Amino acid sequence: MHNGRRRPRGRHAARRSLRRHLVLLLLGLALAAGTAVLVSGALGPRRPAAAAPPAVPAADLDRQRASAQDEVSRGQARSAPQAAPSPSPSPSPKLVPVAGLTLTQTANVATIVEVTRKRNLPRQAAVVAVATALQESDLHNVASSAVPESLTYPHEGVSVNLDSVGLFQQRPSQGWGTVAQLMDPRYSTGAFYDRLVKVSGWQALSVTDAAQAVQRSAFPGAYQKHEDTARAAVAALMP
Repeated sequence: MHNGRRRPRGRHAARRSLRRHLVLLLLGLALAAGTAVLVSGALGPRRPAAAAPPAVPAADLDRQRASAQDEVSRGQARSAPQAAPSPSPSPSPKLVPVAGLTLTQTANVATIVEVTRKRNLPRQAAVVAVATALQESDLHNVASSAVPESLTYPHEGVSVNLDSVGLFQQRPSQGWGTVAQLMDPRYSTGAFYDRLVKVSGWQALSVTDAAQAVQRSAFPGAYQKHEDTARAAVAALMP
């Protein structure tokens, strides 16, 4: 028989039950915390959020845009195809044969007429010059196989008559000019006129006499047969 006072069983049971619930609650919290630590470790450490780029002043933005536009413009300038060259000016109307002559002969008449006009000489001078060239070279700028240099210049045929060359068959050895000069129809025409205008009263002379006074040919009467053709050709190009 127990002499001490006995506490009621119901109160002790309630306390033990409360302690049990607290222990279980603490164990549950500990387990939850451990799970969170494991999950966090598996995922790795959290990275700090990237810092936002510093704001660029508006003036700097404008300069950057202008620089980019300049680069684009320079690139386009380098890659742009070059413009096609301007077309050449339209050529002057082409000559047509006159007075029964060929186109080549007509072109040489045109050269004689051009020099005549530049020297302010009358039409008769052109008639004498054309008749002379018809007799001497058939109105062709002729080179000579006896003068090899003459073959290196533009020419319209080859003949052999001493060292005579060009439209008027003038001779470099006789002081008419160099081979290069005499193979130039404009120069050779001018050389012919230089001597023609020194002939006293040449305008009143016949075509034959005027031509012979300059050329001193071995066949002085040969020029006369070309007078009509010469007059017709000059009239067509020097109205």
